[in-house]
Amino acid sequence: MRTRWQNRLSQAMIGIACLGLGCRLYGQDPEAPSTLQLGERLFLTNCAQCHGPEGDAIAGTDIGHGKFRHTNTDAGLAEIIKKGIPGTAMPPHTFTGFAPGVSSAQSQVMAIIAYMHYLAQSALNDAAVGGDPARGKAIFEGKGECLHCHAVRGNGSHFGPDLSDIGAARRPAELLRSIQDPAAEVLPQNRFVRVVPRSGAPVTGRLLNQDAFSVQLMDAKGQVQSFWRSDLKDFSFQDGSIMPSYKTKLNAEETADLVNYLVSLKGFGQ
Repeated sequence: MRTRWQNRLSQAMIGIACLGLGCRLYGQDPEAPSTLQLGERLFLTNCAQCHGPEGDAIAGTDIGHGKFRHTNTDAGLAEIIKKGIPGTAMPPHTFTGFAPGVSSAQSQVMAIIAYMHYLAQSALNDAAVGGDPARGKAIFEGKGECLHCHAVRGNGSHFGPDLSDIGAARRPAELLRSIQDPAAEVLPQNRFVRVVPRSGAPVTGRLLNQDAFSVQLMDAKGQVQSFWRSDLKDFSFQDGSIMPSYKTKLNAEETADLVNYLVSLKGFGQ
């Protein structure tokens, strides 16, 4: 049975097709998950630092709700993204490295615009989060066993990403997707790797850092391990996500409670 969270996400994705001339002008399919996922990654990397993950951090320009100062067309947005706005803090952006399956820098720009339409449509479809955060915290720490991999404000494991400020970085629909389909999107900073030393047992963990000479990762015990590349027989990224899906482990009410709790996590000062 579909939850109202799944309905909301589906409605938002369908609504994108009716929102932006640029998507049709440049031949993209904004409903394709790969386009939205690429747009999300590019938005979080290039835009969220100033505009915030909801797109509403700059007064007078609420791109998370489709409100812009300087243009109302996708072609205009594309020019602003590429060239910036002289005399303002908006810088130009150059996309030189093409992502897998993306044919051009223009496609990356349009992926960002498609994601901005998704932000606006999902806000229209009901920005309020249902559920109870207190019950969600109990699920997080109990039935969900989330602290086995994640930490919140110093409590829990550091094997997986720290979630102390996840509510300030991710939207409700994105948190729902991560809970129900963790492999749908794995951010680069959350990828897991497997190293095989020339002597000793293989180790799988979350990649913390790497350079031409060494690799550092967080193992399943929450301990940082460092390896010299010259001492490794193999080093490889793991496909998908090691996080289990909670799609069948939690009912609709429990899922809403858990999402609401995660949304409430805004950092140590909150």
